[in-house]
This record gives sequence, C-alpha cells and structure tokens, in this order.
Amino acid sequence: MNKKKIPLRQCTGCGEMKSKKDLIRIIRTPEDEIVIDTTGKKNGRGAYICSSYECFQKAKKTRAIERSLKISIPEEVYNQLEKELRAIEQS
Repeated sequence: MNKKKIPLRQCTGCGEMKSKKDLIRIIRTPEDEIVIDTTGKKNGRGAYICSSYECFQKAKKTRAIERSLKISIPEEVYNQLEKELRAIEQS
C-alpha cells in the first residue's frame, strides 16, 4: 500500500506547518503583482498563510510575506489582500 504524501507548507504568520490545502497562497506573479491564489497552481513565487486574520496581521507586522515573496508590499495591496482574506474567511 502506497500512502499518498500530504504536502506541508509553513504559515508565514504563525510558523506552523500545515497541509497545503488548509493554507491560503499569496503569490508574486512574474509581472510583480501580489495576488491571492485560490487554486494553488498559479505561476509565481508563493507564500502561505493560515486562513485566520490573526496570522495575516502577524505576517504583515513582521514583514514575513514581503521576505517570502522577495518584494516590498505597499499598504494598499495589504488592504486588498485583507479584504479578500475576510471574504474567504466568511465563506
């Protein structure tokens, strides 16, 4: 019997290792846009975060997402990500 390996990723907010499907992927596209990748398959450099608002706040405060994506993120992009995250949290 071959057990399928569950891909784990580290949340940039809390630092916990969780299964990839439990996390939200934020990517920097080749055009340097920062977007939430709901499919987990888009092309670009990714950072993973728990679907909790606290983890997002922590990652924003420590600039963990910026370090993961190797780009500085303007405040309005953070606000956009926050809106999208809240929408995902409610669904």
